Amino acid sequence: MAEQRIPFVKVELDDTDVAAVEGVLRSGWLTTAGQVKALEDELAAYTGTKFVNAVNSATAAMHLALAAWDLGPGEEVITTPYTFTATANVVIHCGATPVLVDVRETDANIDPEAIERAITPRTKVILPVHIGGEPCDMDAIMDIARRHRLKVLEDAAHAIGTLYRGRPIGSVSDAAAFSFYANKTMTTGEGGALATDDEQLSARVRRLTLHGMSRDAWNRYDAGGSWRYDIQEFGFKDNLTDIAAALGRSQLTRLESFIEQRTRVAQRYFVNLRDEEHLILPAFNEEHRQPWHLFMIRVRNETSPVQRDDVIRQLAERGIGTSVHFIPLHYHTAYQKLGRWQQGDFPVAERFFEGEISLPMYPGLSDGEVDEVCAALHEILHP
Repeated sequence: MAEQRIPFVKVELDDTDVAAVEGVLRSGWLTTAGQVKALEDELAAYTGTKFVNAVNSATAAMHLALAAWDLGPGEEVITTPYTFTATANVVIHCGATPVLVDVRETDANIDPEAIERAITPRTKVILPVHIGGEPCDMDAIMDIARRHRLKVLEDAAHAIGTLYRGRPIGSVSDAAAFSFYANKTMTTGEGGALATDDEQLSARVRRLTLHGMSRDAWNRYDAGGSWRYDIQEFGFKDNLTDIAAALGRSQLTRLESFIEQRTRVAQRYFVNLRDEEHLILPAFNEEHRQPWHLFMIRVRNETSPVQRDDVIRQLAERGIGTSVHFIPLHYHTAYQKLGRWQQGDFPVAERFFEGEISLPMYPGLSDGEVDEVCAALHEILHP
């Protein structure tokens, strides 16, 4: 294997990020406090929502929202097989049943018509996933949800900075979960957030985030805080640290710049690859703003002289890192053990996966490096 000269992802950190984290370390207060509250306020302003709960992952944000809605056994959540396992895991952790439906051919986002067909009297939540940052058809999804009196929780792990018809993702549905994992458009190292306009939801999520403690227990070690607390219900341990929040606040100030640079990279890919007959390029709707968390191409396996897996291998041999998003959920052992799905059940998602390659994508990727990736693709696809 060649040395990886062009990685799939590179975290964008600078001296302001280091200084922000150092400031927290020197303050002596490392866990949840003022930096988390400030990040929540700044994210609320950015996403156009009234309330944000900063937590330790997007997974936690989704789980907390579902738990706060009292999702449980006998109830169903409609989501997509074309996602990371966290999306359905949180449903299972609540004791509920994930109902998988197929995706759209263009962008691998959940198909609203398939959602409508899957609704039963047990359906409680629709959980769409914005793949790569390209938003789902939220107007159609919200219309379905309102007609059937269902909640909508967006898996927006890829979608911080996405605009849906001019509206920030986070302000469109009942709640949206964002990820700030190391490879995301902005990072806190590990971390996430739930955005909502629902004050009751946010308040209950806050209580569930830290063991079910009463609100005044959050500052019990602060000046003026009280040692006395009450466990009001059985919660979890999903809080974010001030160390992570300080990094997130610093990153958030540069998020628009990150998106601008990612868009530059995406445009360069389009220019270089638009005439490549053996590839399908990402579909996107110009009504929206795509932050380009991923640049997802597909190899036309039916006609290409080189198949997807060989393309990935040969790129790696040239020192170019890639990934695949995603292995459909029903391909995995844990989901197969549930005995509810088999290969062939979701033909669009399966077809999308069989050809998909995610190319290197990060703000620091130079035009020359993009050109090198594209030249390698052309070479590989025309042996």
